[in-house]
Amino acid sequence: MTPDKRARVEPEGFRVTEGFTLDNKSILVTGGTGSFGQAFVNRVLEHYSPRRLIIFSRDELKQYEMAQRFPLERHSCLRYFIGDVRDRDRLEMAMRDVDYVIHAAAMKHVPAAEYNPFECVLTNIHGAENIVQAALRCGVDRVVALSTDKAANPINLYGATKLASDKIFVAANNLSGGRARFCAVRYGNVMGSRGSVIPFFRKLLADGATQLPITDERMTRFWIAIEEGVDFVLSSLGMMQGGEIFVPKIPSTRIVDLARVLAPDLPHEIVGIRPGEKLHEVMITEDDSRQTLELEDRYLIQPTHSFWKPEAYDALNPQPVEDGFRYSSDRNPQWLEGEAIERMIEAARV
Repeated sequence: MTPDKRARVEPEGFRVTEGFTLDNKSILVTGGTGSFGQAFVNRVLEHYSPRRLIIFSRDELKQYEMAQRFPLERHSCLRYFIGDVRDRDRLEMAMRDVDYVIHAAAMKHVPAAEYNPFECVLTNIHGAENIVQAALRCGVDRVVALSTDKAANPINLYGATKLASDKIFVAANNLSGGRARFCAVRYGNVMGSRGSVIPFFRKLLADGATQLPITDERMTRFWIAIEEGVDFVLSSLGMMQGGEIFVPKIPSTRIVDLARVLAPDLPHEIVGIRPGEKLHEVMITEDDSRQTLELEDRYLIQPTHSFWKPEAYDALNPQPVEDGFRYSSDRNPQWLEGEAIERMIEAARV
């Protein structure tokens, strides 16, 4: 399907399961000082009254800066906890009496991961193991791990480590005996997050660039606003049974269209695809499709383990996807162009 024949749509929000609440719950967010973590904390403080909301990260400067935005004097439920997901003992200390864990900590920069593979493995794979073991020992009820489109048919180390992490969290349900539940959420580019293309383009424009670098004119990407990512995680936390990989239905756009919205009068310089980069993003492969169910606002990749009970989703009328289904940014029926891209950027406040 060519871009001009796709339906032009606006992204829709993800509804949290009716009756699900974070009121009087203790929640821990690893990587809590990152773009997602800060947006998640903001949403929780605005809409819920948690007993404790723990920001777990290893960067004391970012914690200090975050504490200026969310001071303890105004938000007595907050706890700023220095720690590294590589340190299981520290994780266990942080998870005492915690109900829910949102695991957002990761080494995410593709070139840095390629140059420092041991560090990437320690954080993304061993860190996932430590989260699981600490959650089981501390009696945590639910754990949602943030994954990435790069975990589907990975071609770089970052994607490979996140695929391993996904497998760890899915299989963790075999160890919990039903007392703790683990799942993963997988989505594409977060509009305006640190290191993404929009802040990169805007910095170039602020520095007086006379052209914008484009890796390939055909390149497409999935897009989700940071607030939508938070809503998707919250809704997945509310509906999870344990073992799922949730994939949201979100729109795609071509990178050249995004560049034209940000700088309509500037020419483009084609610089070529970087090592470890894909032309189009994939969130569900043909092989995954055999285990994939379609819901109204998302796809659900089912685990192949014996603990899985698909009838838990019967009330949502899940439909198996067609044979050979592939959810990729170039085949996506939801497509953004022109004013729709402008509105999404504005809504994302980036």
